[in-house]
Amino acid sequence: MNSPVTRTIAPRTTFVAMLALTTSVVLIAGLRADDKKPGPDSKPTQLSQAMIGTWSLAGTPDREDPPAAGYLKFFTGKHWSITQADEAGKVLYHHGGTYTLDGDEYVETVKYANENTAQLIGKSFKFKIKLEGDKYTQIGVGNPYSQVWKRAK
Repeated sequence: MNSPVTRTIAPRTTFVAMLALTTSVVLIAGLRADDKKPGPDSKPTQLSQAMIGTWSLAGTPDREDPPAAGYLKFFTGKHWSITQADEAGKVLYHHGGTYTLDGDEYVETVKYANENTAQLIGKSFKFKIKLEGDKYTQIGVGNPYSQVWKRAK
């Protein structure tokens, strides 16, 4: 005969075990789905590898000028940042974050910024990009940031 203690513990143990199993299945399914999405730990693509380095602003797709001194964009395989300084070297703005790249679709998300651009933190900007030698072009999709950059020497 089962004691009152056994009857009380058995249903709770079964419930906890089923809850743990269900949670594990959901987590594993989520991890498998995330494996297919590029993320901060994914391997850089050939294009993102070619983008790595320092770039100077050279204008817009309609008008290119000599690269602007003090206006730099930096890429790693997963991160980006932009800094603009005046002639005296004083930083006017600096912000950056992470990016994803799917073919020629580039999306950058602002994760940090100085006071002048802090309103951008948490925002994402989408672009169509192309890289031809030492020339990087980004065309803003739903934003005004269409720019041409030249690799800094």
